[in-house]
Amino acid sequence: MKKHFLVALLTALTLNVSAQVSAPKNTPELEFALQLKVTLGETFGINNTQHGRRTVIPITGGTFEGPGIKGTILNGGADYQLANANGRTEVEAIYCIKTDDGVYIHVRNRGIIANSQDAQGRPSFYFKCAPQFEAPADSKYGWLNNSLFVCQPEFGGGDFKGIVLNVWKVK
Repeated sequence: MKKHFLVALLTALTLNVSAQVSAPKNTPELEFALQLKVTLGETFGINNTQHGRRTVIPITGGTFEGPGIKGTILNGGADYQLANANGRTEVEAIYCIKTDDGVYIHVRNRGIIANSQDAQGRPSFYFKCAPQFEAPADSKYGWLNNSLFVCQPEFGGGDFKGIVLNVWKVK
């Protein structure tokens, strides 16, 4: 009896190990949601904490716009970064925005910055974030509460001195 049980168990394990993963049928799509142009204050840091190097970048204002949404970024938030010795930085920006029709929305944007090397040993740079929005549920912006978003940051060019965040809704 024990022998038959062991054979059955080994057969089941072998089948699971050899099973192939099939391609997913429903790949998520992205839909552009908005662009934020964030102005920044003077950066300061706290070296050698028990968790790594802490950097704080004050958020002083800016503007945002996307299909059906437009407004200003309020002064008073900050981007809190925690860097380790391996070139990886965790980002958490917390701030509020106000739409042109007077609705306040809280934003918490978490992400990763990684300076590393690719498989061929070449330098690589990765910087992505995932903002979460808290809008009044009964407002026309309530849809922000019920979706996942991804963000591709860009550093300002030309006359704009700040960071540009292009945000997509995961459909």
